[in-house]
Amino acid sequence: RLANVVTPLWRLPYKEQLQVKYESQKKILRTLASRLEELGIDVQKPGGLCCPLRPVVPSPVINGYRNKSTFSVNRGPDGNPKTVGLYVGTGRARNIVCVKANHMKNIPLKHKQVAQCYEEFIRCSPLDPCILFHEGGHWRELVVRTTSCGHTMAIVTFHPQELGQEPLATQKALLKEFFTCGPGTVCALTSLYFQESTMTRCSHEQSPFQLLYGQSHIFEELLSLKFRISPDAFFQVNTGGAEVLYQAVGELSQAGGDTVLLDVCCGTGEQWLCTIGLSLAHQVSKIIGIEVVEKAIEDARWNAAFNGISNCEFHSGKAEAILPQLLSSWEDGRPLVVVVNPSRAGLHYRVVQAIRNCKSIRRLLYICCKPEGEAMRNFLELCCPPDPGKKLAGEPFSPTLAIPFDMFPHTNHCELVLLFTR
Repeated sequence: RLANVVTPLWRLPYKEQLQVKYESQKKILRTLASRLEELGIDVQKPGGLCCPLRPVVPSPVINGYRNKSTFSVNRGPDGNPKTVGLYVGTGRARNIVCVKANHMKNIPLKHKQVAQCYEEFIRCSPLDPCILFHEGGHWRELVVRTTSCGHTMAIVTFHPQELGQEPLATQKALLKEFFTCGPGTVCALTSLYFQESTMTRCSHEQSPFQLLYGQSHIFEELLSLKFRISPDAFFQVNTGGAEVLYQAVGELSQAGGDTVLLDVCCGTGEQWLCTIGLSLAHQVSKIIGIEVVEKAIEDARWNAAFNGISNCEFHSGKAEAILPQLLSSWEDGRPLVVVVNPSRAGLHYRVVQAIRNCKSIRRLLYICCKPEGEAMRNFLELCCPPDPGKKLAGEPFSPTLAIPFDMFPHTNHCELVLLFTR
């Protein structure tokens, strides 16, 4: 049942999975075409699409491709409250159970091994799991990150409740001992982190990640570049797929040696590493990266310096605050290409305004994993006729080409790259 919920396409041959995803992307482009038609814009192409749609680009790795997995702690099907796995069921129906991920095709063996060891550890612990915060308990999520360099990072989330510093120190020491001297040594962890969190999600600023053992960062290689990864850094979950995606973005951008590339990272919570910009730095005149998390900017600057990239400039802060300032005074005569890769919440309205109203931007690449959601609103804002009331004075963009990339085999999801030009 877990596989059917998390990876609903796992029974289909891979070619059929790609066809299912292609059909779903066609529906999205048809919807966009009809929504634009309602605004008086005729963009319909053959098949009722708003622009040509290329076939789904397959993932170079189909099984065990995830480089990051998040495991929950809750009651298992057998009733054991200390089960580490993935949720099945809903809170509304009150039928949530935590099922081990052993049979999940998209999760690598290493992640399953660390999850199994964590379960063994908490089952031997006298402390309870934290299933509902107000009911007490301590042991919570486990995040496992791996890289193609052979590194493994484990991050344990722990609710401190009313525990004092001494009991807390004892639990951290026991966890470290288990993974460095006990049964958990089989995991060969590169890094073991611990975070005391009283919230569902906690940033490093709200509650620091505490390094219990090993290296402070793990390293990943992508397109001949080396990236250091912090516990809460965002990195595309499919490294091989990301390489294919970024290469295509470089080609679609048509960015040459005189181009300035603006890499707008609009994530929330996790640190986005400006990986797209850094991977394309060699082919452009200058990279400008915008990222909300200061620590991510530190990582981006470190990654640029480590890889000998000197044509990068990074700005820390919310894109909706920085981008309007940056673009309103833009006088650089070089071609300006923008790449946006927002979270599922889409781009902030002020970001769309700034892009629309900057005459220098003729080419925009929008990368999204849920184009039927808030991204659809952004597409309409980018392409609608000028609207002084909404402060969308600039010439509208047109959808020019769509390419889906299968970053998530066995699931219904894929990453869509939409090229807008004007």
